Amino acid sequence: MTDVPSIVDHLFRRSAGRMTATLARVLGADHLDLAEDVVQEALAAALTQWPYNGVPDNPEGWLYRVARNRAIDVIRKKTREISDAFAAREEATPRFAHELEDDDLQMMLMCCDGRLAPETRLALTLKIVCGFGVDEIARALLAKPEAIAQRIVRAKRFIRDNEIELTLPSRDELPKRLDSLLDVVYLMFNEGYAASAGDDLVRRDLVDEAIRLCEELCSLRVPKIHALAALMHLQRARLAARVDAAGEMLLLDEQDRSLWDRDAIACGLRHLEASAAGDELTRFHVEAEIAAQHLCEETNWPRIVELYDDLMAIAPSAVVALNRAIAVAMVDGPSVGLEAAAALEPELRDYVHFHAAIGELSRRAGDRVSAEEHFKRASELSSTLPLKRWFEKRARYGA
Repeated sequence: MTDVPSIVDHLFRRSAGRMTATLARVLGADHLDLAEDVVQEALAAALTQWPYNGVPDNPEGWLYRVARNRAIDVIRKKTREISDAFAAREEATPRFAHELEDDDLQMMLMCCDGRLAPETRLALTLKIVCGFGVDEIARALLAKPEAIAQRIVRAKRFIRDNEIELTLPSRDELPKRLDSLLDVVYLMFNEGYAASAGDDLVRRDLVDEAIRLCEELCSLRVPKIHALAALMHLQRARLAARVDAAGEMLLLDEQDRSLWDRDAIACGLRHLEASAAGDELTRFHVEAEIAAQHLCEETNWPRIVELYDDLMAIAPSAVVALNRAIAVAMVDGPSVGLEAAAALEPELRDYVHFHAAIGELSRRAGDRVSAEEHFKRASELSSTLPLKRWFEKRARYGA
């Protein structure tokens, strides 16, 4: 029997953002909420109709038609007519020649309008285009769900009140929006690579979609886009080895390196070479180099510490400092790394990976009580079932 809920869930992650983007382009900025609503209604209709009528040959096309027809019905009730402008927008799709062919990628650029605050651009794009829930966005941005919800509401109001047209930016405007767009793509990848909630540690559909979008952007031939592509391919290479047969997480030194994807490594290294063009050194360049170091036969931890120093100079944050402390522990011992990590508690006390790191470093330093305490706290903070189980197991037996 066809597993309709799984199919609809996959389509939600893979296609809902694209359909919302297409409808928003067609309907106009003042109907952004409507575009989201009718896509959700189409997905709900699929859940109720497909078990009896069967899954259509073109499920995405079916969902789009249902959403579009529902949108037209709503507009008809409000305006008594479908305007000529509506029809014209549906037929005309402005694009760069041979570039950025996807509506969802176009919508990402549209949501990254420079008049919106950077954090608001991220939240809005993750919600509308990527299909992230408010709680998911809050975890990704280390923010409160209430604050994220308010950002999204304010952003939609700003777009509506200022009559911002959802059109592609000019070539001169594109670079100003690119950084926000790359941040969105990377956050999507991270949510897939290490899911913040649910039954699975890895959400491969988000990983693949983020890489697809980044490969599409590579047509712009901007070095930092290649740097991000390199980073994601190099991290993707280790996906098959990150979990065991039961779906439980494995640390780097526990992984079977024969399972690493050599084609993904080769693709990542090609992008890393392409990223070397030009004079700009971004955090994606440095993080890609760190990922490449982790794929070496013997991990060069002193070099990784140096790279984290570079990253702190380019894009300082408490999370980067935490990762640096872990690398320091591999060079100078767990006690030294533990001291550096513990100093970050005021900023990261509710961050699951902070407690995971403190727990692991405490375990290696022989402090069983601290290890157990922090692994338990990491389990409490985690919304991903495999991580909860892993932290609980670590708390019981790992020290």
